[in-house]
Amino acid sequence: MEILQGFVDAVVGIFNSSGLTALNWQNYVMIGISFILLYLAIKKQYEPLLLLPIAFGMLLVNLCPGIMAPQSTELLTEAQCAARDIATSGHATQVIDGVTYYENPTYGGLLYYLYQGVKLGIYPPLIFLGIGCMTDFGPLISNPKSLILGAAAQIGIFVTFTGAIFLGFTAKEAGAIGIIGGADGPTAIFVTTKLAPHLLGSIAIAAYSYMALVPIIQPPIMKVLTTKKERSVVMEQLRPVSKLEKIMFPVIVVIIISIFLPDAAPLVGMLMLGNLFKESGVVERINKTAQNELMNIITIFLGTTVGATASGQNFLTFDTIKIIVLGLIAFCMGTAFGVLFGKIMYVATGGKVNPLIGSAGVSAVPMAARVSQKVGQQENPGNFLLMHAMGPNVAGVIGSAVAAGVLLNVVG
Repeated sequence: MEILQGFVDAVVGIFNSSGLTALNWQNYVMIGISFILLYLAIKKQYEPLLLLPIAFGMLLVNLCPGIMAPQSTELLTEAQCAARDIATSGHATQVIDGVTYYENPTYGGLLYYLYQGVKLGIYPPLIFLGIGCMTDFGPLISNPKSLILGAAAQIGIFVTFTGAIFLGFTAKEAGAIGIIGGADGPTAIFVTTKLAPHLLGSIAIAAYSYMALVPIIQPPIMKVLTTKKERSVVMEQLRPVSKLEKIMFPVIVVIIISIFLPDAAPLVGMLMLGNLFKESGVVERINKTAQNELMNIITIFLGTTVGATASGQNFLTFDTIKIIVLGLIAFCMGTAFGVLFGKIMYVATGGKVNPLIGSAGVSAVPMAARVSQKVGQQENPGNFLLMHAMGPNVAGVIGSAVAAGVLLNVVG
């Protein structure tokens, strides 16, 4: 009889500690959303390198809500923190009998520790390092006017920032939401962790979702804002760019950005360091490591832990709906402003610039440039806009990082 009772107690204990009793309807909804994202990543191949780990991280945290939490926390006085050389800034506090104690996590689970790279702003700059190793700034150097289109596509960020404040978000939250318009996932994560970390799951998923949907969202906007004649414009071939120009470009850019906008230096600095690895030609081993092994490892860590912030309780709120809508508006406006400035350049150059390349000013590299190429060829099969569109596209990468620096400086 005692054996039977022990067995029953064991079964009841397992049941009580299982997800069947710990999960609520919000977790089940998020599990369903994670399945949809997995489908889009695997079947449709929409940004699979990041959408797949994000979706799986979301699945994990909603199956086991405590997977991101520290497993143990000790309470220390300020004197104890000083004695153990533990910084008190950033630690949650408790006041007991008039004494302030600082919460110090003593150990945590795997995802808790991996998430520290996101929380401390380490992963996004390392992603930019890898992007720099894979980026050719030649089209931008060859046609410096592309910078205007890259900058124009960032206007949507600041318009949405204003709209988010109008809808009741704080200035910091609005800054994090607005950066979605840059269509740059690492930048969105970097800004959000510094301005509004509680919105990280919603903003990251919105940013990467819209990046993945570039081929669906952009073409209708491009066609509405341009005429058939404008879309058919064949642009002149870009001039060759010397190796010296390509080597000097990252050095000059990082000097200018670091002096005038130091808040953008972590992102732009790593981007340009990676590009210097590529263009110098003297560190091929480091170059290959940064753009392959290192970037792949960081992508796994970043995607999984960001997805693991999207628990049902945090994600399924009215604010999330507003963030998703505002993010879409920001992205659409970024595309629209890029095309409109492209039309201005079309008029200013006497019809030598195809306005379609302005849509590539958002920093979804290289997908946005490919969309410009595709829409242009639909009107004129002999039109090859890809290299011309890569200029605004890589300018958009720099532009989104600069916009991030401006937001951090203004509201951070």
